[in-house]
Amino acid sequence: MSRAPKPLPLTTTQARQIWLHAQRLDERAPFGDGAQAVADAVTHLGYVQIDTINVIERSHHHILFSRIPSYRRADLRQAQSVDRSVFEYWTHALSYVPSADFRFFLPAMREHKREGHKWYASVKLADTRKVMRLLRAGPLTIRDIEDDVLTEKEHLWQSRKPSKRALQLAFYTGVATISARLGMLKTYDMMTRHFGWDKLPKPASAKEITAYLLDRALRSQGVVSLDSICHLDAPRKKAVASLIAARVRRGDLVPVAIDGAGKQEHWVQPSVLEDGGEGLSPDLVHILSPFDPLIIQRKRTNLIFGYNHLFEAYVPKAKRKLGYFALPVLVGDEIVAALDLKADRQAKKLLMQKWTWVGQGKKTVGRKELKRKIEDELDRFERFQLEE
Repeated sequence: MSRAPKPLPLTTTQARQIWLHAQRLDERAPFGDGAQAVADAVTHLGYVQIDTINVIERSHHHILFSRIPSYRRADLRQAQSVDRSVFEYWTHALSYVPSADFRFFLPAMREHKREGHKWYASVKLADTRKVMRLLRAGPLTIRDIEDDVLTEKEHLWQSRKPSKRALQLAFYTGVATISARLGMLKTYDMMTRHFGWDKLPKPASAKEITAYLLDRALRSQGVVSLDSICHLDAPRKKAVASLIAARVRRGDLVPVAIDGAGKQEHWVQPSVLEDGGEGLSPDLVHILSPFDPLIIQRKRTNLIFGYNHLFEAYVPKAKRKLGYFALPVLVGDEIVAALDLKADRQAKKLLMQKWTWVGQGKKTVGRKELKRKIEDELDRFERFQLEE
């Protein structure tokens, strides 16, 4: 029996450059523009997380804007509702995912249909029948249903409207899909009607889903660990670990030891190490969402960037360090600041609540020029926030 190869050393600088390239944050406009750029970005990243907080533009628009400089909200509407190149479903959170990947989510939908969904266990059969009757007649928003008798919530995020809970259950079971969004108002439609299918595609097997998760992570992360591949999905780690071991034996993956990672194992594809990388332009600035794939896995971001992001929207004001909704600022391959911003849409201003220098940004040498670069990007960011 052959021994596992010894991990190759990888500095955090090398890991950063690999990850930034995989995230396509090492160039200004990697996906072009328009609805096709949205589809290509979601396909490459694997998912774009949706969130309700709108103190600035919501996370899904923000994440796409970070990679598509010319991005407009209408581009996402076109991709979702007209081109149908992306759809919404649950990854580690509610997200936009590529429609081409639908079959990898179908087993979860079937499981929810067969066994129910723990968040919607209280949905009554009468409410399900009611919304299905309305859905069969045409696309539906919760505002179209006016005869609900409100009930008590069973958890914080649950709606008091029985019909909304029934619609959400239909969504998780794959009977319905979200065919359009206006802000956070969702339009539901029958899944088959929205996509023009006579029947749903063939679901992926467990083996195919394992390979899909690994390949998605390799494409969008570059250097991966079990935690990064199976983010908030620990039950899949055993199968993913077995597949990684098989690929290492074949030479398709190479184990690497990142500085400071201790016993945590990481892997890359050999071609990633062969590329070498040319380094990032120090003039490239990105103001990132706290839900950006580069930030959402806090321990990974801390390991590779030396930056521990604090999400403090639910922290009492007196205890906040960075601010209610701080946004990490990436300049070149360093996170140098965290900006707590708020869009005052009525006054058409982007308000600076707090500016915190972090990492290399704490150094006084060159800070004046660094601030100028960030302020230039802030001007562009403000225009995006406030445009109609």
